[in-house]
Amino acid sequence: MKNTTIDINESTIKKYVESLRPENPEIRSQLDYGYSYDGKVEILYEVRPDWNNPKKLQQSEFAKIRFYKSKQEWNLYWMRASGKWELYEPFPKSTYLEKIIEIIKEDKHHCFYG
Repeated sequence: MKNTTIDINESTIKKYVESLRPENPEIRSQLDYGYSYDGKVEILYEVRPDWNNPKKLQQSEFAKIRFYKSKQEWNLYWMRASGKWELYEPFPKSTYLEKIIEIIKEDKHHCFYG
């Protein structure tokens, strides 16, 4: 029997990523957004053609949201130029995923969208 349970967290992040995606399919071939989710870690990424080989797509991760079950909270991380994840300050934690998404949208310190 197939599990048809809806994961509200995945639904929330999927809705946000869909809001980022360009409406025009032609633009999506040059710039798009996606996510991965394994039940406790969500990674948001930008998809663009490789500068050296336009037929090859590359994913550039820009935000990581991790759920810590023991604390019942979500932590937000951003990708440094070094390729390492760093806890986003000053508001890196929340018990609500929607609050974390609002912090990413605001991007007050230009860590996610440049």
